[in-house]
Amino acid sequence: MKKYNVAVIGASGAVGEELFRVLEEVKFPIDTLLPLASSNSAGNPIEFNGKVYKIEELTETVFEGKGIDIAFFSAGGSISEKYAKYAVEAGAVVIDNTSHFRMDERVPLVVPEVNPHDIELWEDTGIIANPNCSTIQMVQLLKPLHDLYGIKRVDVSTYQAVSGAGKAGMEELVKQMQDFFAFKLGESECKAFAHQIALNVIPHIDIPQENGYTKEEMKMVNETAKIMDTNFALSATCVRVPVLRSHSESITITFESDVDVNVDKCREVLANFENVTVIDDMSKNEYPMPIIATDTDETYVGRIRKDLFDNNILHIWGVADQVRVGAATNAVRIALKWIKLEENN
Repeated sequence: MKKYNVAVIGASGAVGEELFRVLEEVKFPIDTLLPLASSNSAGNPIEFNGKVYKIEELTETVFEGKGIDIAFFSAGGSISEKYAKYAVEAGAVVIDNTSHFRMDERVPLVVPEVNPHDIELWEDTGIIANPNCSTIQMVQLLKPLHDLYGIKRVDVSTYQAVSGAGKAGMEELVKQMQDFFAFKLGESECKAFAHQIALNVIPHIDIPQENGYTKEEMKMVNETAKIMDTNFALSATCVRVPVLRSHSESITITFESDVDVNVDKCREVLANFENVTVIDDMSKNEYPMPIIATDTDETYVGRIRKDLFDNNILHIWGVADQVRVGAATNAVRIALKWIKLEENN
């Protein structure tokens, strides 16, 4: 198999670190690896495939002459906005994990299990965008059900882990729990979140918008429409919960009015969908939970049940590791599909 020169921008961050793990696990065909980050992290070592690399500083010229084929950007929207073009100009395809390019009409927004054909559009800008983590795991569950019955409306409430706010979010939860057991919780600082997150839930993720929703909620609405190329109605309520890792979602799906939902058929199409695992046996206390999803590459679904009052409504519960499925793993899966496309051309 041909090997590729790969750059990882944001090599010292949470998603960057996870990218290295996923690349190792899937035995990604890497020839040379270029880890990049800010000047603060430059010179720090990282280990990959048994070899130690030093992080280099991300600059406007760092891609020149390196022959980079694939550049994973995971260092924040402002970094992608400034530096992605230099990677593209140097001949790389950019797979961007930030929100900066997601709604650009020229840039494909891809979940490989859902819309792999959109990867073919990469040549217009040289960039492929990775969706929001909550969107990724949701559309993986919506796609087979939409193909089965035709979705009319979706209502989703998310239960999002603190790692969605990065290392600072995880550290804040751990510190507040330590303070709780030391009877000092009232003294804890709230920096990563607007309120105390330990022993609490916060129905506020990202910036409030004029329509009453938050930016995170609108990401789910707008990105779903772009990925699935649909215009069904969608409403989201995004909530931060005191869980370290893996997002959960309660999803209510309204199908076309003439549909009489068959739960067994829904369970079957979900179980047969790529990278989706059904765990759904209430009699044995079996259902998806963050502790099951964490450190895995599957999207788990359970609590699959028909509405009590409307035959065309289905309720499901989905969980996935948002650092992997919602970011690093999805990016690597995009890259593997891109490689397959390039080698077939």
